[in-house]
Amino acid sequence: MTEQFLGEDDLDPNPIRQFDAWYRETVQAGEPEPDVMAVATVGNEIPSVRFVLLKGHGDRGFVFYTNWSSRKAREIAANPNVALAFRWRILERQVRVIGTASMLSAEESDAYFATRPRAAQLGAWASEQSEPIASRADLDEHLEVVTARFAGREVPRPPWWGGYLVFPFEMEFWVSHRDRLHDRFQYRLLEGSWGIRRLNP
Repeated sequence: MTEQFLGEDDLDPNPIRQFDAWYRETVQAGEPEPDVMAVATVGNEIPSVRFVLLKGHGDRGFVFYTNWSSRKAREIAANPNVALAFRWRILERQVRVIGTASMLSAEESDAYFATRPRAAQLGAWASEQSEPIASRADLDEHLEVVTARFAGREVPRPPWWGGYLVFPFEMEFWVSHRDRLHDRFQYRLLEGSWGIRRLNP
């Protein structure tokens, strides 16, 4: 692949619009899972990170869905500052986001939950995410119970399940180079305006 060099003139003044441009290019390039992102949270001064799926982005920020009783949710409740990271291998790009997470409304969460495959809807009821469970058989039994409970009717959204919106205050765009002298640009939100600066690789 021909190396791509990134300059400030190549960047949109708004990092969310820049993210959208890169995201669309990534999809067009055939990236297998462009929506996969790492979400890092901090609880009791100990960080944790996991991969989730990006389910929307725009002027408001970045959206993902989860169990509101999970470890990540408990940590967000204690400290809403989170970090996101995307790695798109085909175009050799990364994007990092630091922002503040807030719960989406019940209405928005209901609307998204209704689009999920039925199996995923039932799974949201069956799993007490992040809690210990004795065996896979116990999980399968929970699934059988909720499957029977909702047989023949729509599966409603569990009250403990929904979305988060991450509003960014810092974003970084990174392009790989073979000599490890990568191009990195950081956006920071200061007094309502985005500033851009180049970082050392």
